[in-house]
Amino acid sequence: MSYSSVTVAYAVKRLNVNYFLPSIQREFVWDRGRVVSLFDSIMKGYPISSFLFWQLEYGNRDKWGAYKFIENVKRKFTHNQPANLNGIREPIFVIDGQQRLTSFLVGLKGTYTVKIKYRRKKDPEAWSKQRLYLNLLKDPRIEENDDLISPSYGFQFFDDQPENTENEYWFRVGTILDFDTEEQFLSFKKDKEYELVSSLSKEQALLFEYNLNLLYNSICRNQVINYYLETNQEYDRVLDIFVRANERGEPLSTSDLLLSIMTSKWQQVKAKDEVYSFVDYLNYSLTHNNIFNKDFIMKNCLVLADLPVAYKVQNYTEKNLLAMENNWSKLKDAIERCVKCVNSFGIDENNLIAKNALIPIIYYFYLNPGLTLMTGKIDDVRNATTIRRWLLAALLNNVFGGSSDSMLTRLRAVLKESGSGSDFPIDNINMKISESGRRDKFDNVAITKFLATTYGRKDTFLALSILYDDNNWGDKKVQQDHIFPEDKFSYSNMEADGKEEQWYSYRILSNQIGNLELLTQQENLEKLNKPFDKWIKTRDPSFKKRHLIPDDPELWKFKNFEHFIEERESLIEKRLVQLFGMSGDAELDKEE
Repeated sequence: MSYSSVTVAYAVKRLNVNYFLPSIQREFVWDRGRVVSLFDSIMKGYPISSFLFWQLEYGNRDKWGAYKFIENVKRKFTHNQPANLNGIREPIFVIDGQQRLTSFLVGLKGTYTVKIKYRRKKDPEAWSKQRLYLNLLKDPRIEENDDLISPSYGFQFFDDQPENTENEYWFRVGTILDFDTEEQFLSFKKDKEYELVSSLSKEQALLFEYNLNLLYNSICRNQVINYYLETNQEYDRVLDIFVRANERGEPLSTSDLLLSIMTSKWQQVKAKDEVYSFVDYLNYSLTHNNIFNKDFIMKNCLVLADLPVAYKVQNYTEKNLLAMENNWSKLKDAIERCVKCVNSFGIDENNLIAKNALIPIIYYFYLNPGLTLMTGKIDDVRNATTIRRWLLAALLNNVFGGSSDSMLTRLRAVLKESGSGSDFPIDNINMKISESGRRDKFDNVAITKFLATTYGRKDTFLALSILYDDNNWGDKKVQQDHIFPEDKFSYSNMEADGKEEQWYSYRILSNQIGNLELLTQQENLEKLNKPFDKWIKTRDPSFKKRHLIPDDPELWKFKNFEHFIEERESLIEKRLVQLFGMSGDAELDKEE
């Protein structure tokens, strides 16, 4: 096996010109930290593993989908675009090395866009488009952290040219590609050193020269891209090489593998383009925002085509892949109808804590083409209520936690037996859930666990959101709030109130759902740490009813906190009994 080597500059200048990505490749997934680490590694002279390229003959050029490398990355929002290979007789596909080559492209010629913390995705001001810079005055011998993998060189992403200071001179890394010859680079370096001679100490001048020389050598002189060029034109062989190569590189998830095989085998549908565009549509084009991914779509491909649910390569036969392709339009339609329906329940990106819980409902929609459950018809309202109750119970009882393949297989069999034209078979489904040892209904025991839900847990927003009659959480900016403010439960404040002996029990109660509510950002800012008994008097009666606040003003005082919790938990219980259609006269088993 013969390997060849080229410089980073040579490879980057050929990306999207001679080098492309085959359709079987997954998306770019590296964050800025890994990009910085890659540049740091080549500055240190570390090997960055080998690359695998595939050269297509002219006759095979148009048989396989080609895609461009991403130059400007927007994390989780950027997809590779199809490439036009006209005029390129023998393009080279990168089979192993996409993450590294894309990182070099982004660092040298492109940008990396990230979301600013606490800003909403739809806000144009929430995004920062950044380029890679190198601090030429940073001494690589001085480690800022003790661990061996921390970067030694001063690479960092900025949205604008950072200001130089006494100990920092920021050089935009991509500028190093401007020099076609070493003479041009030396002339540039000499001019810069002359320009800075009066502002740098002797040691800084040496650091400046050392770092700049090393950057030039690492990018433009050292042949660090060590690759093997595969010339065999058999696609199945290349697919096998791709799978094996990725076993040792960036982990190839099972959904990546399935999508790669689908992309290579489907005849009428471009699987990769279809899947990613459909995910974007579900997440950003409906009335609510959602948070689905290709893994969710791949799982539905298996379930709705009545194929084995578990990801196993041997299941991806040509017959099964053809069944998935033939089923694609019906699958998309069923998923879309289901997502729109559950969004109308108030379930979206904020509180869907187990996406696989939707798959049995999607299968039900799949068996019933045209069904939406969003009309005012008596049958639709009844059926929608049944599905909503089941979904909420399944989410709160964590029915689909852990490995859910066997559960999906069992529930698919129940739905298939029920057939089309019938109501959602909740009783038979719950029987299968119960047989698996998981809780099938929302009962008194589940209510007790619900009341113990605490601030900060993954399912807390879901638990809180179902207490409200409205459900437009995807359209609102709401926050979890402590009804009695957190600072009231500090030990010093409890001691001042003469309740230091109750500090521990109060702290527990303060973070449970009886003391939690959802407020808009504006309401939360207005409330802050104001005493609850004073702030609540500024709200109208509808506010108290909506948030299940007890009517008795005496309970709003901190001295009666425990009684407030008891009364509000009682109101919450009544809300849950109403929501889940339970008998309201059963006593809670508080010892569970």
